[in-house]
Amino acid sequence: MTISIYTFLIFMIDYQLLDALSYVIAEKGFERAAKKMFLTQSAVSKRIHQLEALLGQPVLVRTQPPSATALGKRLLNHLQQVRQLEVALNVQGIAGHDVQSGPLTVKLVANVDSLATWLPAALAITEEEAGCQFQFEIITEDQSIALQRMKAGEVMVCICSSAEAVNGGKVSSLGALRYKVIASPAFIRRYNITGPEQLSDAPCLVFNEHDRLQHDFLQEVNGSTPSLVHLCPSSEGFKQAMLAGIGYGLLPVLQLNKELENGELVDLMPGYHVDTPLYWHYWQTESPQLKTLREFALRESAKRLA
Repeated sequence: MTISIYTFLIFMIDYQLLDALSYVIAEKGFERAAKKMFLTQSAVSKRIHQLEALLGQPVLVRTQPPSATALGKRLLNHLQQVRQLEVALNVQGIAGHDVQSGPLTVKLVANVDSLATWLPAALAITEEEAGCQFQFEIITEDQSIALQRMKAGEVMVCICSSAEAVNGGKVSSLGALRYKVIASPAFIRRYNITGPEQLSDAPCLVFNEHDRLQHDFLQEVNGSTPSLVHLCPSSEGFKQAMLAGIGYGLLPVLQLNKELENGELVDLMPGYHVDTPLYWHYWQTESPQLKTLREFALRESAKRLA
């Protein structure tokens, strides 16, 4: 059974039901969603059941955490676009409040290296410049999979390495985050690193199971893969682990302050770098306020990214 967005509108769906779906997915459960919505858990559950009864299909997979079905994802995508239209038209919001009565909430997903380097400055737009006050909800995800959050209708903005727009979305290029191959002098001495050929057998730092940056680097320079990896899901922790000599890895140039100058860290391959392109994904129904934010972010990223 295939249902289009236009069919949804014919059904005159109560958007409070979609709001409940959005909170359950974003908060990864009914209990936390209920707290955010100031409702009981049973009330949130009832709204989901009402939505499913109306559509004749499930919108949630009752796993832990819950996930949206294909239909649920389409509904959430639709909800994100409706929210932006409300802002653009200055009409009463989905939850029944005036969208201009408080800060405009922007749910955004980005990789941690961006958050640790250039992104804060790109979001530091003033209320006077934006024409409103923003309230950011930032979700961190590896740049290679962050777009899944937008495809699932969880966010208004996605910063990731994919240039392919989602259905109903558009893309602006931000530039590239430049990485260099870095280690500490103690690490180099311990593993007798004289060139890239020794790196295959030396411990490597990886952000998480989705991070393939170090793997791709080794494949490029000597056709191998890391024999030992340490998972370190923290951008600053990644750098501190390098300083401590736990492993080597690729670190954003923007994250390096004076560590190369004072010798605390060493560039293992001078003249070599890896550029990871980054893109700002947004919905076609982008409101004027979010357009202003995007244009500000593009100007700021141009100052800092390669």
